[in-house]
Amino acid sequence: MGKLKSYQEQLQDIVEKGINAAEEQQKKLASKPFEYAEKLESEAREYSVKTLRTRYNGYSESLFDQLRSLNNRFGSFAADLVAKLEKEAAEGADAVADAADEVTSVAQSTKKTVEAKKPAARKTAARKPAAKKSTASA
Repeated sequence: MGKLKSYQEQLQDIVEKGINAAEEQQKKLASKPFEYAEKLESEAREYSVKTLRTRYNGYSESLFDQLRSLNNRFGSFAADLVAKLEKEAAEGADAVADAADEVTSVAQSTKKTVEAKKPAARKTAARKPAAKKSTASA
């Protein structure tokens, strides 16, 4: 069952790497329009592009933090599931071992019973051939 735990951890690492890669790509893609807008920004606007960028980045970070939190929750759930499966497997193995011991005990008991009831082998007496009597004539 250690393999299940290993798979669970590997899956969680893969998801984490995917989230990080998506976050980096999103930041790269999102930065371009803001860079152009900052160049065109005028002082008369109600909101500055820098303020918009700050808000946008805040929302993005919040989203990716939530994804990481979800991944951690999934990892905890998977770890609990793996622990439960390992426990059930151990209990099942114990039950199989107990059943095997019981079968062995019954088999030995049956063998003793059969041996006790087996009739003893009889030996037949070896027959001697009858000796021929010869008569002497006078």
